[in-house]
Amino acid sequence: MRNNRSRDSKGPSTLRHRRGCLRLLLIFILLGLVQVFLVSCERPDPDVTVISTTAEAGFVVMAEQGGVGNQGQVPPPTPLIHRTMTPFPTYFGTPTPDPTRQGPGDGSSNYDIHVVSLGETLSQIAQTYGTSVDDLVSINNLGDSDLLAIGQQILVPGGSTTVSPSFKSIPDSELVYGPGVKGFDVFSATAEFGGYLSSYQEEVEGVLLGGPAIVQLVADRQFVNPRLLLALLEHKSGWLTNPAAIDDEYPLGYVRQGYEGLYQQLSWAANKLNHGYYGRAEGGLLSFDLADGNRINFAPDINDGTAGIQIFYASLPSATYESWLADVGPDGFFATFNKLFGNPFAYTVDPLWPADLAQPALSLPWPVGETWYFTGGPHGGWADGSAWAALDFAPEHEQLGCYQSEAWVTAIVDGLITRSDMGGVVIDVDGDGFPGTGWTIYYLHLESRDRVPAGTYVRAGDRLGHASCEGGFSNGTHIHIARAYNGRWVSADGDLPFVMGGWISEGLGREYDGLLVRGDAVKEACECREESNAILAD
Repeated sequence: MRNNRSRDSKGPSTLRHRRGCLRLLLIFILLGLVQVFLVSCERPDPDVTVISTTAEAGFVVMAEQGGVGNQGQVPPPTPLIHRTMTPFPTYFGTPTPDPTRQGPGDGSSNYDIHVVSLGETLSQIAQTYGTSVDDLVSINNLGDSDLLAIGQQILVPGGSTTVSPSFKSIPDSELVYGPGVKGFDVFSATAEFGGYLSSYQEEVEGVLLGGPAIVQLVADRQFVNPRLLLALLEHKSGWLTNPAAIDDEYPLGYVRQGYEGLYQQLSWAANKLNHGYYGRAEGGLLSFDLADGNRINFAPDINDGTAGIQIFYASLPSATYESWLADVGPDGFFATFNKLFGNPFAYTVDPLWPADLAQPALSLPWPVGETWYFTGGPHGGWADGSAWAALDFAPEHEQLGCYQSEAWVTAIVDGLITRSDMGGVVIDVDGDGFPGTGWTIYYLHLESRDRVPAGTYVRAGDRLGHASCEGGFSNGTHIHIARAYNGRWVSADGDLPFVMGGWISEGLGREYDGLLVRGDAVKEACECREESNAILAD
């Protein structure tokens, strides 16, 4: 620019300069038109109304005039605008009211009612209510203080009068890894938002994984919606949209030794979500504690997915009653989810289970003619927060602990292998390639050696791999096997008991304790190899 002005002052180059300026002006005008065209392609007109209503929408982005709302209570936040043109599914109206549940007590007496939930003992309950085991035994006339059943009601001193908000955060189908997530791609979503998560790396069980792969692994293992995990991560630390790291060690706020890094943080979070969801849906969970000592009763009209959100935020070590109310209210987590993905109730799939749901015929997970041992009764599908969906079996061997087994694990039903990594194998029974629809069989602790690859269609009895200690935690070579339907764990001892080869699972009220019954034959779970837990595949 300075050179041009210098030539203009000399006179002879003035005409040549003016012609050059005209050419430049024409070029700028053309470039401006191109730029306008490109911008018009980059984002939709802000007056466009979103019309997609399919629950199968994957990673989607919404135009500004979406018109979505939640429960008729608050206007939704404006969703973030991204380069992609795929709209959010729209949502109008209010969530379907949930039947009113029994509360923990009305405070009209000196006692409250506590419903025994997954894994609880009298000593834990006594500590929660500031009393003793002896007092609980005396108040309830318990003959054996060591025996409690899930769903059992016992009297406890005092009781909380604080009730959680009735505001619904998410539908049940948005907590589980079910039909509403079909088409959603964690990797595409993370790349699109461009935050710190997209560049994060961490070693998990000896394998270096990127941030999106860690989210996907936790979702796969715990059957928790990956879209929900991303929203939780964003709400707490901004990792999805902020390129700078915020709290690299504890991005979800669970500051405890041994829980450093994204994998441990997400695993803890997913377990808490499951604990709230399945604890309220199946385990009789009616109340919970905040870190500041406040005890909260679930509002009787919320749904189980919302219970999962309330339990998660209550479990943060820094949670106070005020901060917890902010997180579970309309301007907290819900607003963050809405900005990222639209109204969560637009993804509702209801009911998740049809009224006539029945388990398909299943065989035992080892070859005919071989004897394996029933080593674990009903317990968590993954960790202790999920439904008691899993059973454990160990092959015949003289060695205890972790060892390399040559015994084959087999498919218990026909289906498509949709996952085979990190010790896990998943059979998609309906064969549509997405394990969140229909029946799914989940195997854990299959050794990488000889393991069936993803994409293989198997028939019942086909070889899948060998039992091992790979994947998660295991102190002995065995297989862990569980069922899910539409992304929701199916309890092994619930209304649809786990039935394999005619053996019917029964629980004994404690995690890992249980029976397998076929006719007059009864086998009891035991970390042993005895006749009492030996099962021959015939």
